[in-house]
Amino acid sequence: MAKLWVKFQRYFRRKPVRFFTLVALYLTAGSLVFLHSGFVGQPAVAENEPNPAAGAPEGAELPYQDLLHLERGFRETPESPNAVRRYGPWLKSSSSKDSPERGRLGDYGGTWSRALKGRVIREKEEERAKYVGCYLDNPSRRALRGLSFFDYKKMTVFRCQDSCAERGYLYAGLEFGAECFCGHKIQGANASQAECNMECKGEKNNICGGVNRLSIYRLELAQESARRYGSAIFRGCFHRPDNLSLALPVTATMLNMSVDKCVDFCTEKEYPLAALGGKACHCGFPNTRFRLHDQEDEQLCAQKCGGEEYESCGTPNYFIVYQTQVQDNRCMDRRFLPGQSKELIALASFPGAGNTWARHLIELATGFYTGSYYFDGSLYNKGFRGERDHWRSGRTICIKTHESGQKEIEAFDAAILLIRNPYKALMAEFNRKYGGHIGFASQAHWKGKEWPEFVKNYAPWWATHTLDWLKYGKKVLVVHFEDLKQDLFTQLERMVSLLDVDVFEDRLLCVEGQKDGNFKRSGLRKLEYDPYTPEMQNTINSYIKMVDRALKLRNLTGVPDDYYPR
Repeated sequence: MAKLWVKFQRYFRRKPVRFFTLVALYLTAGSLVFLHSGFVGQPAVAENEPNPAAGAPEGAELPYQDLLHLERGFRETPESPNAVRRYGPWLKSSSSKDSPERGRLGDYGGTWSRALKGRVIREKEEERAKYVGCYLDNPSRRALRGLSFFDYKKMTVFRCQDSCAERGYLYAGLEFGAECFCGHKIQGANASQAECNMECKGEKNNICGGVNRLSIYRLELAQESARRYGSAIFRGCFHRPDNLSLALPVTATMLNMSVDKCVDFCTEKEYPLAALGGKACHCGFPNTRFRLHDQEDEQLCAQKCGGEEYESCGTPNYFIVYQTQVQDNRCMDRRFLPGQSKELIALASFPGAGNTWARHLIELATGFYTGSYYFDGSLYNKGFRGERDHWRSGRTICIKTHESGQKEIEAFDAAILLIRNPYKALMAEFNRKYGGHIGFASQAHWKGKEWPEFVKNYAPWWATHTLDWLKYGKKVLVVHFEDLKQDLFTQLERMVSLLDVDVFEDRLLCVEGQKDGNFKRSGLRKLEYDPYTPEMQNTINSYIKMVDRALKLRNLTGVPDDYYPR
C-alpha cells in the first residue's frame, strides 16, 4: 500500500497539470451537487395531502416537523428560550392569506428556503426601522426624552426598537452598548458615525451607540393612527397655579377639547404633564409652583369635554392632570461619588421589603449610585452600576444589606432601616426566590412543601432583623415601606437628609413621576387565596407585636395599623 502511494505521488509530481485538472473537476462536481440541492422542487406530496410549500389550508395544522422549523425560525435570543419573537403590530397577520411570505417560504428545511426566509426577515426588519445616524446625548438633557431602560448583558437593536414601537414612539436610540432611549423627536446634534462604535451587549456585529452617543432609528411604520397615548396616568384634580406661565409654560386652546388631544399635544411637546382647564391645554413639569401634592375634590373639575362626551376636562380654575409617557429627565443622571465617603451608610431591610425600589428612589433623588453588601449580576445589568463596587469602596451613597448580626451592623456608621408588613414581605421574597426580581413563584411552589418551610425559617428572621438593627445600629432612621408608598415625597426627604446630600426640590418632584422603575411586579398574578394558615398567622402576629413594642420603647412610631389583625 505504501509503495502504491509513493508511485501515486511521483506520478502527479511529474505531471502537475493532470493533478490540478483533477482537482478542478472535483470542485465543479461538488458545485453542481450544491446547486441541484438548492433548486430542486419541494418533496413530493400525495394528491390528498396539503402541500406545505403552497401554504396550509386555513385551520389545518402543520406537521410536527414543520412546527419545529417555524418555532426555530422566529425564536428569541437565548434571553427568552421559550418565547416567540414579537414583532410590532404592523408585522402581525392572522393567517397565511394575509402574509404572502409565509406561502413563499414553505418548508424551512431546504437550503434555498432557509436563504429566502433569512432575506424576508431582513427585509421586514429594514421596513420596521430606518437608521438615521449617530447623535450627541447629554445625560442631563437627553436627546430622546421618552421611555428609557438598560440591560448591560442582553441589549439588542431589535429589543430597543420593539420596546419603543409598542409604546407608540417614533424614535429608538441605543447608547453605551446597553442603554435604550425612546422619543417622539430628536433633541440633540449630529455626531460623527465613527463615534458610535460600541457593540451591542446582546448581539455581535451590531452597533449600539457609544459613550454619550446615540445610534438612532426612526420607526417608519409607527403610523400616526397607531400612536395612541393610552398609558397616560391620571394624577387628579388640582387648583390652578398662581403663576400659570411659569408653572406650566406651554398652553394651547382647543375648541373640541378631549383628554386624548391634550395628552397627545403635551407628549409631542416633550412634557410629562398634561393639565386640562376647560378649553385650554397646559403642559409642563412638576415643580415648586405646581407640586401635585394638594389634590382637590374631583367634583370641582367635573366639566364635560367639548370633544368627548364621557370625560371631564376641568375648568379654568381647576385642572384635570394626566402624566404623559414623556420621561422627566431632570433626575435621571447618576454617577459615583466624586470623593471617598467618610461614612458608610446602610440601606438595611429584610428581604422582600422593597430594598431595590428604595435604591432606585435614592439614586434618582441624589444622582449618586447605591452600593451593595453582595453582588447581584441581574441588578448590575439593569443599571445599578454600584453593584459591582466593593461595599467599603466609599464611592456609593449607601449600601444595601440584609445582614442582622452585631458585627455586621456595627461596621456601618448609620442606617436607613426599611420595614415592611411581614405578610407582604414574605410573599415578595418567596416570589423573588422562585421567580426572579419581577417574576412569580409557580403554583407548585405555593402548594408544595417549599412555602411552609420558607415561612418557618424566614418569619422569625423578619423580627430579629429589625430588633438587631434597633439594638446595635449607631444612628438608625426607620422608614416604613407603606409610608414610603403613600407619602413618597416626605419620606424621601427624610432619607436624603440622613445621607447628607443637598437635593433640589424639583429633583424630588421629578422622582415622584419616575418612581416605579424597572423592578415592579405587574400585580396581574395575585394569588386567589390566602397562603397563610391559621398557625402561620398566629406566629407572625406574635412577631409583629414584638417589633411594635420595640419601636415604641425607642419613642418611634409603631408598625402601621394594617399589619394586623388578619
